[in-house]
Amino acid sequence: MADSNPITQTRAAPDKDGLPISDGISWLELMAVDSRPAPDILTTPSYHSRGTAPIAAARYTSETFAKLERERMWPRVWQFAAREEDLPDPGDFVVYENAGRSFLISRQDDGSIKAMHNVCLHRGRKLRTEDGSADRFTCPFHGFTWNKDGSFDHMPCQWDFTHLERADLTLPQVEVGQWGGYIFLREEPGGPTLDEYLAPLPEHFTRWRHEECTTVMWVGKEVPANWKVTAEAFMEAWHTVVTHPQLLPFTGDANSAYWTWGDHVNVNLVPFGTMSPHLDPDGRSQQWIVDEFVKYNGRSGENYEADKDPYAVSVPDGVTARAALGAKMRSAYAEQSGYDLDDATDAELLDALVYNVFPNFAPWGGYMPNIVYRWRPGKTPDTCLMEVRILMRVKKGDPHPRGVPMKYLRLDQKWTEAPELGILGDVFEQDMENLPYVQEGLHASKTGVVQLGDYQEIRIRQFQQTLDRYLGIAEGSDGAEAQA
Repeated sequence: MADSNPITQTRAAPDKDGLPISDGISWLELMAVDSRPAPDILTTPSYHSRGTAPIAAARYTSETFAKLERERMWPRVWQFAAREEDLPDPGDFVVYENAGRSFLISRQDDGSIKAMHNVCLHRGRKLRTEDGSADRFTCPFHGFTWNKDGSFDHMPCQWDFTHLERADLTLPQVEVGQWGGYIFLREEPGGPTLDEYLAPLPEHFTRWRHEECTTVMWVGKEVPANWKVTAEAFMEAWHTVVTHPQLLPFTGDANSAYWTWGDHVNVNLVPFGTMSPHLDPDGRSQQWIVDEFVKYNGRSGENYEADKDPYAVSVPDGVTARAALGAKMRSAYAEQSGYDLDDATDAELLDALVYNVFPNFAPWGGYMPNIVYRWRPGKTPDTCLMEVRILMRVKKGDPHPRGVPMKYLRLDQKWTEAPELGILGDVFEQDMENLPYVQEGLHASKTGVVQLGDYQEIRIRQFQQTLDRYLGIAEGSDGAEAQA
């Protein structure tokens, strides 16, 4: 019987050098020929069918559905709220806002983190609207003041509030969890611990040491699409063939692996340094793949210096483009970080190892500078805020610097107006050519449902099924009843 498992199906074909060039070659086969033994986390699939039920289009467009999310889901999930380098010193605080709530995340004198609702208990004004540093939070309206741990300090005209006890005036606290340099909060107590919620992410990221990174780039942009529409655009790689065709010469888009664990974690493993199976490999060598990669990165041109370009490698006979690029990256990242990367696989140096943690946190794995995505709902179901951070490893022995602040782009601005993103800005703009029209199409849909692929969109299905569990929507339903 033919193999029907999408993880193992393959149609490998040799290139003109007799080396495998992707023509349906699976992720696991790429791991088998990696220049270093691949760890179990990259070679142990976690895949099972999650059904084929359609998704109601209204869950992306309905204010009723967004209200259900605000009431039943957002308060009960662990949310990535800040990085350690955002508030490194005692008194530093971050204002984190999402889904109609506002929180203060504050560094204490002992180095611990506390988080509390950012609302004055007198007349309801927000205590802070921007990040900063303070030992006390004083309301600008009437001067009610709280300590940085949320305990009440004092108020003017205390004689007029004899009906209030000091204990009643502590700012409502929220749960705080920390892992890998990330700070999470959960508004409502109870449910899985952060470690349980993230599993198996902490085990996988032990190799990649995100706690030794700092934020070197951070851009947020308002997007004219629902937060789920926008997040789901980054949960599969197969839109590359139409939306990002410039990536096909060196991206194994259809060779990607899609794995899920439990309710909250999944991954898309996308190989680079290998040609897309959507291209004809005839006459195209491993060197051609590298040369196309260099051209894409904009490194060729009048003032181009190949000896200073880590991507500009000459591929030796009998060596794959992936192995040649991996060797160069292994050396470059080891020098940059001060760590020995001899056992790092080519995959960990080149590929998009894109993890998702429900509902809106997506860190990339690997040893290169890591992308971290976050999506937050807008004031209506038709907008959201998409954020892109870049983490860089702090060189071994160097002090850990404070992270950079977020650069905000309005709805009418383009990703390319943040030049620090480099070529990522162009890629995101290609996505923006789809997302507003996805949102409009969902409003206009005659069928009222969205259909998903069984394998390449398995992460989206897991995401939607987990959302259903939080919202109390019956398993197997398209969720349309939640719009009533």
